[in-house]
Amino acid sequence: MNKDINIEDIINFIKLNLINESKLIINLEAIELGEWKSKAYYRFVDSENTNQLNSKWKFKDTIILEHPKHKTIILDILENDHLGGIEFYEYI
Repeated sequence: MNKDINIEDIINFIKLNLINESKLIINLEAIELGEWKSKAYYRFVDSENTNQLNSKWKFKDTIILEHPKHKTIILDILENDHLGGIEFYEYI
């Protein structure tokens, strides 16, 4: 767990910086909090059986943003424009 990071603040930062990603923004409005998988990765969707038929984690794309405090953050975007997780590159 990374106590320096407030995930709700990060979600708000993402919403402000991805205004052209309307479906992702809509999905972020209803996102449920996830869990820290390491000091650098916060996961919203279980990645068990990645990209398999019945998996919730079906990878689509990556978006990279520069945060003023936490530097480079990498968003794992899943099918239907859901946020699977956020990697905080500075803490790897």
